[in-house]
Amino acid sequence: MRLRIITPLVVVVDEDINSLSAEDDSGRFGILGRHAPFLTALAVSIVSWRTTDAERFCALRGGVMTVGKASTIDIATREAVTGDDLATLDSDVLAQFRSDADDERTQHVEAMRLQFNAIRHMVSRLNAGANAGEFR
Repeated sequence: MRLRIITPLVVVVDEDINSLSAEDDSGRFGILGRHAPFLTALAVSIVSWRTTDAERFCALRGGVMTVGKASTIDIATREAVTGDDLATLDSDVLAQFRSDADDERTQHVEAMRLQFNAIRHMVSRLNAGANAGEFR
């Protein structure tokens, strides 16, 4: 099988592998050779794979994984960090990715709150103008 992990700026991994383990919202799963075509959204997690002589790891900031008919596995992600030390990736990198995702969610909620307040204010001004007879 061929594994490619791609971010918007760089191809992080492009190598032949024997097996892969990844995680989506339903849990952890594995991919072996001749797997059926498959598409899933990956969680912020660590993907691991085996080659003939090593096991490797990559921390992902979410993403999309496709398994093609020709035994190709493509992972598109916003950010990826490879490493051979699972403990370091898990404790440092993955924790940072999760923190960043939480911060982005908080910022998104705050932006939505500001937009709703602005809309509410505009609607109240329009209603006040309509009640005063300005808009006929």
